[in-house]
Amino acid sequence: METEKTDRRTDHRRGGLTLRPLLQRDFSAWYKSYSSRHLSQHRHDEGQLDMSVCTDEWFAGILARHRQLAEEDRSYVYGVFHENGRHLGAVDFSTLDRDYQWGRIGYQIHNQYWGRGFGFQALQNALHIGFTELDYHRIEAHINVDNVASIRTAERVGMQYECTRERFIYEFGEWTDNLVYYLNRIY
Repeated sequence: METEKTDRRTDHRRGGLTLRPLLQRDFSAWYKSYSSRHLSQHRHDEGQLDMSVCTDEWFAGILARHRQLAEEDRSYVYGVFHENGRHLGAVDFSTLDRDYQWGRIGYQIHNQYWGRGFGFQALQNALHIGFTELDYHRIEAHINVDNVASIRTAERVGMQYECTRERFIYEFGEWTDNLVYYLNRIY
């Protein structure tokens, strides 16, 4: 019997997908999906990864860190699972300012599952979680200006373009511009 603490978050099942915190029992599905990724398709796709350090013990440490960050209200990570049990990717939230109920969302689907609408559905479900369970009033997505697929997904779920933040995030060995898309909770 599994006795893992899953913190205050619960499973969210909608439209054939489940979003929930990862559990130790997910290691096999998680590992299989990560190790089955295709070569990188573009610079925003990590593609195949070195999985040699990914053991049960290593995974347990990652899960402990996820729980700690959730308990501190700093970050929340949800695995995205298909109804057949496959791990499709992840969504994560970062609390930017709790006084303003302001959070940031990130989302990724493993590249072998692209083109099937999973990103749209996962983001749509995640926004619901962010507003109802995590109690954010405003959720932002910070997207590289050339990440067309992510931009389309944000727009498709109803997120609105707000601005471009120049030299906003350090990645790819440089400070990159990011588009800010947002959605406010409707009462």
